[in-house]
Amino acid sequence: MRDSSHSVHDRGAPELGGSGSAPAQGVAASRVVPPQGVAASRVVPPQGVAAASQVPAQGRGQVPAQVPAQGRARSRPVAGVAHRAAASDGGVPEGVIQGDLVLDGLASDTLRLDALRPDTLRLDGLAPEAAPIASGGGSPSPSRTFHRPVVTELRLSAFGVHRAAVLPLSPVTLLRGPSGSGKSTVLRAYEALARLGAGAGLGEVLPDAADLVPERARPDAQGRRGFRIGCTVDGPAGPVHLDVAVQAEPRLRIVGERLTSGGRTLLTTALRDPGRNTVQAEWHTAGSTPVTRAPLPDDLLGTALLPLRVAGKTKGQLEVLAAAEQVVVGLRSVFACDPRPAGMRAPVPVGEGRLRRDCRNLAEVLHRTANECPRRHARLAAMAGAGCAGPVTALGLREPEEGMVQAVLERGARLATPLGRLGEGELRYLALALVLLTGPGVLAVDPLAEVPEAMRTLTVLADGLDRGLDARQLRELLALAATICANGHMRLVGTLGEGRLGEPGAGWAPGVTVVDLGRDRS
Repeated sequence: MRDSSHSVHDRGAPELGGSGSAPAQGVAASRVVPPQGVAASRVVPPQGVAAASQVPAQGRGQVPAQVPAQGRARSRPVAGVAHRAAASDGGVPEGVIQGDLVLDGLASDTLRLDALRPDTLRLDGLAPEAAPIASGGGSPSPSRTFHRPVVTELRLSAFGVHRAAVLPLSPVTLLRGPSGSGKSTVLRAYEALARLGAGAGLGEVLPDAADLVPERARPDAQGRRGFRIGCTVDGPAGPVHLDVAVQAEPRLRIVGERLTSGGRTLLTTALRDPGRNTVQAEWHTAGSTPVTRAPLPDDLLGTALLPLRVAGKTKGQLEVLAAAEQVVVGLRSVFACDPRPAGMRAPVPVGEGRLRRDCRNLAEVLHRTANECPRRHARLAAMAGAGCAGPVTALGLREPEEGMVQAVLERGARLATPLGRLGEGELRYLALALVLLTGPGVLAVDPLAEVPEAMRTLTVLADGLDRGLDARQLRELLALAATICANGHMRLVGTLGEGRLGEPGAGWAPGVTVVDLGRDRS
């Protein structure tokens, strides 16, 4: 495991298009270990990208009416992309132009979510190609090619306690810090981006968005406040950067979005008329129609809608589609896990065996793994022996009544122990080990049917990873995570309490990165 002596760049948010302010203090991180087991390969064509009839631009000064979703010839869209079209309102009327929307989300800095002006639209405070990364690592270099789309960086500005923070993500990333340092908020931002990428509406994803704006943030002249969240997704198309600006007050909406790759802007959206439920979008495909403009809903992620709007016939269109699909696939492959021991103790009905977020159906999933994957089931039993009190010879199953199942720890010559009699730490330990040893086919995640399994990497989000665990259990879990995540099929982002793992070096699992959010925070 790398130490956490290197600092994450925590930039002050400058007035966009202007000079930067002094960086904020208080976020430190370790070097990022390059993903293990990820071989370089040539860029492969995007899988499952929907081809739609592109709306041709009617000249750069006009906005075409949106083609209704129904009746467009297209192939299968990326799974989870919303099939919802913006209102066919004919575009933005002449003379109704909202200039620079100002979201003053910080105490002393102004966040400008500029309209459709690539020269000044700087949602992350810096041009994408100039954005700094953590010392010694961060987002992989553009020369590295990943087989599977993976999120390698998160960016948060005026989101909770985070002020222009850039957080690099490795195969196993642990966020450590005291209460109030923003560990859970980072996972909240990741999951919000994931759900938006799956086509969920903003109100469903962030119903409490106003509570995420820092208390010190003052509104602009129109009473508006908001925040920015973004990420970098590496994959066959190279690093692709997504930045989203959210207005939280007085009305929740996405007011700006930018998708870039290789220094090139692929998509921008901006609020032009506050009276409409749409933003004005531009996607840049080069060729005979270099820019296409159309309105998109202000509560949906525009990047997730691109496969329904871009035909995919020219080289430029294929590049836009490949980047958009890479972001959607990388974000959607997420399982947020929060084991709740109180719900794991009683027998449960035998069902399809897909592990839920709170792991209350743990016994049901163990019933499935025992029958379908004895090797993994035996490996989990070995983990139980390493982390549970007393000898453990196997993970057994009982049926106290028809249609119900109960898991037990077999103790050899001793009486078996029902899981319901284990401590909370032991139950959480077993549940987290099961998550790491299984995958999308067992975890209750929305499957990406259009994307081959070999092209997907599942990211597990584990808030309070160390909650209730002793040092031995945490050490065993991290060793397992480092081994599992080294093959590239799974990644882990978890949070730890302050002081867990001690100082760098002593018994840390190799390949694990610790980001210390509490260091030097003023």
